[in-house]
Amino acid sequence: MHIVHYSADLAPFRGCVLVPTMGALHAAHASLIEHATRHNAAEKGVVVSIFVNPAQFNDPNDFSSYPRTFERDQALCERAGATCIYVPTVDDIYPPNSLNAPIKLPAIAIGLGLEDRFRPGHFEGVYRVVRRLFELTHPHAAVFGEKDWQQLLLARALVTREKMMIDIVGSPTVRDPDGLAMSSRNEHLSSETRESALGLSRAIAAACAESDVASAERAAWRTMVDHGVMPEYAAVRNAETLGPVQCDQPRETARVLVAGQVGGTRLLDNGAWN
Repeated sequence: MHIVHYSADLAPFRGCVLVPTMGALHAAHASLIEHATRHNAAEKGVVVSIFVNPAQFNDPNDFSSYPRTFERDQALCERAGATCIYVPTVDDIYPPNSLNAPIKLPAIAIGLGLEDRFRPGHFEGVYRVVRRLFELTHPHAAVFGEKDWQQLLLARALVTREKMMIDIVGSPTVRDPDGLAMSSRNEHLSSETRESALGLSRAIAAACAESDVASAERAAWRTMVDHGVMPEYAAVRNAETLGPVQCDQPRETARVLVAGQVGGTRLLDNGAWN
């Protein structure tokens, strides 16, 4: 397995399948990499990028406390079948003055009251880094986890807007046996707050037990509160647009999205409304 730090050394991997990450990798990331190996039709390999992107953190403390575990990450990538790890420098990702260039975000990241509301500036940072990674690696496909559903849709909107011929592949959320969605942030949970964190996946289940959107959203919110989660949102939305669910829309085309604070750790989750 190759380790690359400079974009000039990426030439042999152009046409790869890219798995963008911020490191602190766990079993869910291994699933993304394994998923990527199945899309490696061009046989240019699977490139895993590891870059803790400062532009997508609205809280400086969140950025500074984000886990950096490169040796462990390297071992996981190798086991999962990665061909190359790209660990770029900040200058590779953000050439001089590039952060000053304004970005008009796609509608999927604006005014929806979801991650766009609670993480100001986050999607601008995601858009910048993903676009730059695509420019540097020239992938034919890129794999994103479905846990960050709005981010997955943003990646799809990005390639459409930028006219990039890249297949954006969604990989299903990986969960622990108790239902908690795997996340690098779970490392911050104590045994007590981990029990509270189960309120997110249980909120999705509670929403799925209801027959209408309003009742489903109330049930999800109430379930999080009952578990000690401080909810930020509990929404049932059109899975593709994140707009309101229409009265004649099949339930399987809607998504339950939840987020909240658990003992100072922010978590999110989502699932099909079925």
